[in-house]
Amino acid sequence: MASRGRRGGAPAREGEQRREEQAEQQVPAPRGPVLPPPPPVDYGVFMQGLVQAMQTQAHTQAALQAQLEAQIVLHERVDVWWASLLHTRFEDGAIDVASDEFVRLFRAKFIPKHIQDRME
Repeated sequence: MASRGRRGGAPAREGEQRREEQAEQQVPAPRGPVLPPPPPVDYGVFMQGLVQAMQTQAHTQAALQAQLEAQIVLHERVDVWWASLLHTRFEDGAIDVASDEFVRLFRAKFIPKHIQDRME
């Protein structure tokens, strides 16, 4: 018994072929239209677009952060200004301040004239 291999190598190959055929037959057929493969991707262009999108997001985020900080500073200044205005003009409490008056005084104090012109 010099050789320990299989006897009759051809039937073993036929068995493998049968198993492969059965596996192929078990794969379900695709449903719906078969789509063509996607076009090739130029990764250089893709990466440039990705970097540009990230830079835009960073600029937008920085602008929003600056706007938020400006709003906080402005809010603090408005609070101080309004408290002092109420104290000097209306400290006896006899005069109610209407919202229209507040807006007029606020714009005069904090919004430049050329911006006010655009708002109207």
